[in-house]
Amino acid sequence: MSSYVGRFAPSPTGRLHFGSLFGAVISYLHARANHGSWLVRIEDIDPPREQEGAARDILACLEAHGLKADKPALYQSTAHTRYEDKLEQLRKVSATYQCPCSRKQLQESGGHSADCINQSRLQLPCATRFKSKNQHYKWHDLYQGDQDRALDEDFVLKRKDGLYAYQLAVVSDDMAQGVTHVIRGSDLIDSTPMQLAIYEALETPPPIYGHFPVLVNQHGQKLSKQNLSKEIKVEQAINNLMDVMTLLGVSLPCSPLNAQEILSYAERHWQQDNLMHRLSLIAPKAYC
Repeated sequence: MSSYVGRFAPSPTGRLHFGSLFGAVISYLHARANHGSWLVRIEDIDPPREQEGAARDILACLEAHGLKADKPALYQSTAHTRYEDKLEQLRKVSATYQCPCSRKQLQESGGHSADCINQSRLQLPCATRFKSKNQHYKWHDLYQGDQDRALDEDFVLKRKDGLYAYQLAVVSDDMAQGVTHVIRGSDLIDSTPMQLAIYEALETPPPIYGHFPVLVNQHGQKLSKQNLSKEIKVEQAINNLMDVMTLLGVSLPCSPLNAQEILSYAERHWQQDNLMHRLSLIAPKAYC
């Protein structure tokens, strides 16, 4: 094993669709091609959106497709103490503030005002926001190339209802798990400047990022639960993986016997070129 640590981090809002499997396979192959370890993290920090049994189904689906993590899955719902610790670290370096404003209020007013600051002192329900300071963040993306993006909005770290926000949880968990490479879909590239800002405030080197193209249907809509994408059928794992390999440009030499054979072959023959500098790929119609 090298020092490379990658991860796949689905949210349990439903079963996996083909776009999710596509992402899981890419992150897995990227880790294995670099002789690294591959982890699975269940991002269950938003209970109102979660579907009962989805986490269990996701893990079973990954296993059926030969995608075996090197450690037991981490559940974000068990990491609240870690998130509070990171919030306290950020507070100590004056990187956060309490804000009672809703997103709608901020849009209508064009930003925070003195009234906002005064209201936060009245012990109204507040969100914890990160001070963005209108900075630019640059990084070399393994799939999208050199990036230079502005961060001009103070984003939420902890919501008014007490739930932790995605950006804080992701950075905290990636730090705790020693993640060195974040390989994920291009739909999450706008999150990277926010996460880089948190790493900077915590004086911690960030991981290397790579945002591969997401899968879209014939109308250009991303495959997602929100767009009612079909759940993949576990009993068709071989066909599912073969369709992923077609998108990745991997030509299998013969009919494989099992999922692990497909992945083992792909580890040795997979190339990133078909995914470079692209934000999306059209998925097979059967999965849309």
